[in-house]
Formats: sequence, structure tokens, C-alpha cells
Amino acid sequence: MTDERRKYAPTFSIRLTPEERAKLDAAAGTQTIGDYIREQLFDAPSPRTVRRRRPVQDEQLLSAVLAGLGQSRLSANINQIAKAVHIGALPVTPETEQAILEACAAVNCMKQELMAALGVETGKGAI
Repeated sequence: MTDERRKYAPTFSIRLTPEERAKLDAAAGTQTIGDYIREQLFDAPSPRTVRRRRPVQDEQLLSAVLAGLGQSRLSANINQIAKAVHIGALPVTPETEQAILEACAAVNCMKQELMAALGVETGKGAI
């Protein structure tokens, strides 16, 4: 089996200042550092598809949003609306429309806050 083992090249290490490492992490985005460096050096995308989890930018904001989701009854309310629509019992009144629009705005607000907490760009063309 020793002849069949895959042989790896020796590793290479480099010391970076904290600022240099932060810059490298930011440039790599969701790629691993190794994949990013290979891509930059050899002008070809890495054949690997491993992605790393980005750190949370603002844990307090994320906690607040998750607490808000936990305290809300959005999922239960949306389920009740769906059931009413399926049986034809949902009257389309201005009040109903306003309640749905408010629920959508609340969900959109939570989405924006979660994206901000996760450090995801929310500009034009973003998710």
C-alpha cells in the first residue's frame, strides 16, 4: 500500500502581520486561504469546493434578530394565512392586505439585519 499512497509536496508556511492576514482573509472571501492563494498564483480556480464559514461580524445584532424571531409568531401566522387561502376563507380586505405587507416588511427587516450581522453585502445585486 505504501506504493499506492498519494504523495504530497512539502507544506509551505509564511508569517504575516495581523494586518496582512486580515487583508488576505478579506480577499479570500469564502474560499480557504490555500485555495485562494493557489488561484492567485496559478491563474486557475481550485478544483476543490470546500468553503469556510465566515465569522459573525456582530454577535449582539445577530442575537437580537434571533431573539426577535423566537418571540414572533410569524411562522404560525403565515401557516394560518396559508390554510385560510387554501380553503377560500381569507377575505381580501384593506386590513388583510396591510397586515400581510407589515409581515413582509418585518421579515425583510430581519433579513437585512441578519445579513448585516453575518457581514454579507446588502447593496445592489446582493441576495
